[in-house]
Amino acid sequence: MSHSSTIHESLTAVFQVRRFPDIIPAGQEDISNSGPATRRHPGSEHTELGVLLWQRAMDPQVGTWSLPGGRLRDNEDLDTSARRQLAEKVDVQQLMHLEQLSLFSDPHRVPGDRRIASTYLGLIPLTADPQLPSDTRWHPVSALPHMSFDHGTVVEYARTRLAAKLSYTNIAFALAPPRFTMSTLREIYCAALGYEVDTTNLQRVLSRRTVITPTGATAPPGKAGGRPAALYRFTDSELRVTDEFAALRPRT
Repeated sequence: MSHSSTIHESLTAVFQVRRFPDIIPAGQEDISNSGPATRRHPGSEHTELGVLLWQRAMDPQVGTWSLPGGRLRDNEDLDTSARRQLAEKVDVQQLMHLEQLSLFSDPHRVPGDRRIASTYLGLIPLTADPQLPSDTRWHPVSALPHMSFDHGTVVEYARTRLAAKLSYTNIAFALAPPRFTMSTLREIYCAALGYEVDTTNLQRVLSRRTVITPTGATAPPGKAGGRPAALYRFTDSELRVTDEFAALRPRT
């Protein structure tokens, strides 16, 4: 295939730890009720890593879901382009971390004019709440919809990068609120890693590496009462390597 021109675009996999409705797997639904084979548990939710996607309204691949992004302008660099696309198109402005992932340059990755994509990983904190357009929504990374072109591959690449960096850097600062309990931080790590980790071990490891610092304050007591939980913060709000050979292992 020959190309009359080449377009350079940026695509960003924006992740946030979110609450998603639980889904009843097909074949396990309550047969006493009518309805589709797969549906939501009423009022039941779980915490998971979410990715921001928008649905294509035009061909090619109308109805599929895409990562936010677009063409690189003549007067901007790639990082500026990625941030502009997120702010203009999906109202993501509270971006705590952005890093370039890889270049996707297969000549046949999209139909028509050739498009080379510089892909990014973007992270926003638990407390951020961007006002999304009607064609844009969060999806759990474990249950992606029908994705456009090679965008599903980009999401998996970004998730793998994030999971790796959670072990040897302080990158979770970009997913966490300014102050948090250890139970909240554990929930964030479990969602982003995709497996369970032990709270006590997580606290010990992060404290030893000076990743987190006690604030001296406590969270308001819950409905059940009990001892108020201590509040922590991340020591740094910029990425740094804490232990280049570390690995956070699943809870056994």
